[in-house]
Amino acid sequence: MKKIIVTGGLGFIGSNLIDLLIQKKFFVINLDKVTYSSNFYNIKEHKNSKKYNFIRCDIKDKKLKKIFYKYKPTAIFNLAAETHVDRSIDNPKNFIESNILGTFNLLECFKEYSKKYKSRLIHISTDEVYGDILVGRSAENYPYKPSSPYAASKASSDHLVNSYIRTFKIPAMVTNCSNNYGPKQHPEKLIPKMIFNILNNRPLPIYWKGKNSREWLYVKDHCEALFKVFKKGKIGEFYNIGSNKNLNNLQVSKELIKISKKILRIGKKVKVTFIKDRPGHDLRYALNSNKIKKELGWAPKTSFKSGIKSTFNWYNENKNYYKSLSKKDIIKRLGKGWLKKELFWLVAKVQEWVLWQKLLTNNYFQFMINH
Repeated sequence: MKKIIVTGGLGFIGSNLIDLLIQKKFFVINLDKVTYSSNFYNIKEHKNSKKYNFIRCDIKDKKLKKIFYKYKPTAIFNLAAETHVDRSIDNPKNFIESNILGTFNLLECFKEYSKKYKSRLIHISTDEVYGDILVGRSAENYPYKPSSPYAASKASSDHLVNSYIRTFKIPAMVTNCSNNYGPKQHPEKLIPKMIFNILNNRPLPIYWKGKNSREWLYVKDHCEALFKVFKKGKIGEFYNIGSNKNLNNLQVSKELIKISKKILRIGKKVKVTFIKDRPGHDLRYALNSNKIKKELGWAPKTSFKSGIKSTFNWYNENKNYYKSLSKKDIIKRLGKGWLKKELFWLVAKVQEWVLWQKLLTNNYFQFMINH
């Protein structure tokens, strides 16, 4: 049985990809650091499977190379990453360490391993590396212009992978996907957070006026695309993976309220509330995914209407998923790091002004004494 390594397999996309790979008769080795967003609930159906093995491992660990040589995978899907933009505003360091240094260590290990064994590395990235796309759609040759520390860290990791492809001839490919949604997603992200709030009679907080537009891709369609890249993708290529379906955050929230009213009786507090925007918030992402459609024959199968309904039903039927997470991580608003910086800057300026006043006053009195 052929073996595949999935890094970050306790997370959202990783766990859904593992479902698909096991269904496709592969033996899957799940490497995960086990952070706040990792959830064993996501892979509970594979816990006792003979086609699955879990290893707690940070991709920055030196033991990564030993794992490669022990299991001899025919492919490695790199999904290990810090992914939440708001958290990257509060603490960029974690994103630099995981997304850049982690990818560097993985590439070093894979560089040596791939010289001896036939394998492929599929590095999964994001549409956020392109930055704001106010008009049209970004193709694979579009310049990178990341806005957040998260996007910048992913852009850096993409460039690292590409440099190892060009310089060391490693057999790797890079994919850039649009916003995923579906089962098993941590509720720090928009859709599962909105569903949690609906189920718990809470307001639905949306940044600014809810006009930020994203291209929504059902996670299972994304996993099918990743499998296509593994089987048919050309070494050294980049592939955009999107749905060509853009909706802004307000439209998404209203659709969730509409769906929920048909399924359950929602509370009076469930309504959209607008909150102060986070800094550097891009207005629109939009991918041109013609390349993967033409060259690999992939296209999304799930409409947003169908996918969002299935997603709501999954969370409604799997309330234990929320119970398996820290309540603080679900309801806490992140992305406020800029407020602290502004306060520190203001305090520093006040202290500087006070110091200058003291110096000026002392100099004035010294001048009067001397004259």
